[in-house]
Order: sequence, then C-alpha cells, then structure tokens
Amino acid sequence: MIWRRRHILSLADWEEEEYNILLQTASSFSEVLLRHTKKVPALQGLVVTNMFFEPSTRTRSSFELASKRLSADILNFSPGTSSLVKGETILDTAKTYLAMGTNIMVIRHKQAGVPKIIANEMDRLQSGVSILNAGDGMHEHPSQGLLDLFTICSELDSSYPRLELLQGKKIVIVGDILHSRVARSNIWSLTKAGANVHLVGPPTLLPKWFTDIKNTDSKGQLFIHWNLEDALKQADFIMTLRLQKERMTEALLPSSREYHKYYGITHNHLNICQPNVKILHPGPVNRGIEISSKLIDDLSISLVQKQITNGIAVRMALLFLLGTFSE
Repeated sequence: MIWRRRHILSLADWEEEEYNILLQTASSFSEVLLRHTKKVPALQGLVVTNMFFEPSTRTRSSFELASKRLSADILNFSPGTSSLVKGETILDTAKTYLAMGTNIMVIRHKQAGVPKIIANEMDRLQSGVSILNAGDGMHEHPSQGLLDLFTICSELDSSYPRLELLQGKKIVIVGDILHSRVARSNIWSLTKAGANVHLVGPPTLLPKWFTDIKNTDSKGQLFIHWNLEDALKQADFIMTLRLQKERMTEALLPSSREYHKYYGITHNHLNICQPNVKILHPGPVNRGIEISSKLIDDLSISLVQKQITNGIAVRMALLFLLGTFSE
C-alpha cells in the first residue's frame, strides 16, 4: 500500500486503503512508545512548524511530542507574540516559516478553511510543504477523528487494528454536534468503516441536515436522535462531546444542569448498551455536565486516557507519512 496524499485537511474523501495505512503505521509507532528509548530517526533533519492560532493543550502537546519522537526539528508559533499583531497576514507568516526550511505545517485556526488556503498557497509556490489540519473552526479535526478510530479499532483487536472491525458496530455520538469539528471527522471515518453512527443531542444542537454529510459510498448508516435512551440501546461505543459555548452565538440551551439531566452520561445509562460498551471523549471534559466524574475515571469503561496516549502514535504516523511522501 502506497501513501498518495501530500496534505491532510479533511477525512471526507479518504479511501479505505488510506485508513488502513494510517492504522497500521500508528500501530507500529504504538510499539515504539512502549520501548525504553521512545525515539526513532524517521524525520531527522526535517522541520515541523506548529501554527496554533487557537488555544490547545492535547493537540498541540501531542503534535510536539510526536515530532520529537520522530527526531524532527520543531518550531512553535504563538499568535500573541508574532508579527500578526503588527499587521502581517497569515499567508505571509506561513511563507516566513517556509523560508526557514519548514517541511510540515500543523495548523489550527478558529476559521474554517484556513489550512486549505495555506495548502493552496504552498502548492502554488511548488514548495513541497505538507499541511496538516489540526482543527479549523466548525469544519473538521482529522487527527482527532483518526485517533478516535485507532482507539476503537485497537480496543477490538490490539494486535491488528483495521477498518473492517467496525463493520456493523453501533457508535453513539452525544452532545453539541452542531459546533463540533470532531463529530464531522468521526462521521466521515466511522461510516466509511461500516459502523452505524447514531447522533443524539438537543434539537438546537443537532439539526436534521446532519444526515446529509455522510458519503454516498459509505458502508455505515447515519441516524439522528433527540432522545438519549433511544440512541443508546445496544451501543458498542459512546462518544461524548464538550458543550462548545465559545462557538454558540445564541442561547441554545436553558442551562448546563438541564443538559446534564437529559444528555449527561452516567453509569446508569450503560445498562441498555452492549455489556462491554466503552466511553470516549475528545477533551477537554466538563465533568458533571457531559459525563459524570465517576464514569470518566472508571478505567474499565472509559477510553479517555487511551485516546490521549494513542494520539501521540497517530500523530507520529501522520507526520511520518507526510514527511516521507514523494510524488
């Protein structure tokens, strides 16, 4: 199998082969992370620039550590102390890092489409630079979607995670789906794998048009629910999402307490799921709102810590595939 993608901007057009390449590459890097010496020279001499125009803990730290584990040189961009405050454009900032020898740019921005604009400019300049979308507005968050996919597949078969393991599985995504770029990336990947994805949340945070964003060639189906119990019946995996109040431009919820009453996940909800149901959350978590503290800390059910660990292996895989790409 050959990797043929210079940029990773969205999962909407990924093929099964690409997912499996990613899963197998991440699996090999997971083994590297278990060694006493967790560093490999795979990207030695290459420069990775982290351009985060939005706050981030997990994603930024994960990409930085993944780059270090691959022996790449790292440049970290902070907008508050950059020339952006002096009027420099984002494209000029990107071209500054290009002139410094950057090979891969990891970009997060509050506006959808910014990574794509920078990728188009790098291609126009025939720079050979790869762009990796680390989250753009309410569009997508590909690396989070891929680490969630890897976490679920690894739970089903730790020795050989692969797409076919999700065929027919029921995965429920709960919460603020309207504002979630994570949900969008997961919808693309999970339905492509053949999983049946059930979206559930308040009507104000889950418009019916979400059923239109699935690929027509996906094997899995997409369902919409407004009642939590209806959605959770016989679920194999549950993914809860953060209420993204910073993106809400109007009052879409009466209160956080009422949200937890109707959509907050607790141990009691698991009685109607499959016996071995597992819980995921992309973080950061609002304890006692989207999910109870007791449940998120129950390591027999919660995969949240595994998601964070797996994020390093998946991002190592992404950087490796882009860093060794050649047309």
